[in-house]
Amino acid sequence: MISATLMKIMSPCFKPSVQGDKAGDANGRVDGLLWYKDSGRHVNGDFSMAVVQANNLLEDQSQLESGPMSTVESGPQGTFVGIYDGHGGPEASRFVNEHLFKHIRTIHGAEFTSENQGMSADVISKAFLATEEEFLSLVKKQWLIKPLLASVGSCCLVGIICSGLLYIANAGDSRVVLGRLEKAVKQVKAVQLSIEHNASFESVREELHLLHPDDPQIVVLKHKVWRVKGLIQVSRSIGDAYLKRAEFNREPLLSKFRLPEPFHKPILKAEPTILVQKLFPEDKFLIFASDGLWEHLSNQEAVDIVHSCPRNGIAKKLIKTALREAAKKREMRYSDLKKIDRGVRRHFHDDITVIVLFLDSHLISRSFWRGPFISIKGAG
Repeated sequence: MISATLMKIMSPCFKPSVQGDKAGDANGRVDGLLWYKDSGRHVNGDFSMAVVQANNLLEDQSQLESGPMSTVESGPQGTFVGIYDGHGGPEASRFVNEHLFKHIRTIHGAEFTSENQGMSADVISKAFLATEEEFLSLVKKQWLIKPLLASVGSCCLVGIICSGLLYIANAGDSRVVLGRLEKAVKQVKAVQLSIEHNASFESVREELHLLHPDDPQIVVLKHKVWRVKGLIQVSRSIGDAYLKRAEFNREPLLSKFRLPEPFHKPILKAEPTILVQKLFPEDKFLIFASDGLWEHLSNQEAVDIVHSCPRNGIAKKLIKTALREAAKKREMRYSDLKKIDRGVRRHFHDDITVIVLFLDSHLISRSFWRGPFISIKGAG
């Protein structure tokens, strides 16, 4: 069961600019292109979060690329984590950051105010779809003045801990990995909890072919990368209206986004895949991260780092480790990579958001938390 007060958004709320000055420890700090909050408390334990950006203006400077946005919300009976990795522009990830959480607390049939109402996979799925519908409505309203909004989308990864249960919902290619203690071997093993929707996976390509049996070009190998309709790697997202509604597959949208043939049903989906499972004392921590981290670190490598290092600042450490790996692959030093301008760095590494959520079993088993409400937002 979850209460309405869990969803109450309280100060401080931090939306940093990578150009800004260093902020206080209560909200986080900015160091060049890196934003981080070393340590904080949530209802079920501690957390650490960090964001690094690499993107800049597109070649035609008509849109700004979006770094992933992230949220940690905590209240008396639960914790909410969200990572929203935008593509094509920042509008969709910003929209999701502002609306998805609100839908989870207010969607019809899920007002968490009484003993017999609580969190469920159905509630989360409805919240994703409600957020999607609102964003597509915004695209339609601004179609004539801002048609490029139809080409903007966001991957969405959400985690909710409530009453000893963990809910993971994912649409896109971000990933959450659990660090679980295996007592028999005295090691912390990595357990991937999310399903990724990226055309590079054969299972995703098979799903697309089943959904679109009459379209032999539903996935295309382009420059050695599998893409949906030759345009985009992810098969699920919020936004990307041009691949969901045929009314946006026309002028004034730029020709590079328009498909040559009409389509009669959405090519991409917004429905998340959802996992629900009980948490046990052996479950030690969760690593939520956008795909930029997993390009350079395996699940077990990330878990080993979190397990062997202090909690304070661990998200920042994961990002720096990934950046060092990115530099090594290009046969350069990490110190030299840091000097490369935003935008050019996109050729070396993707934007990366990481949230590490530590799980304290004695707190998870408690029915009420007397600590302060928190709402921390890290954004590009």
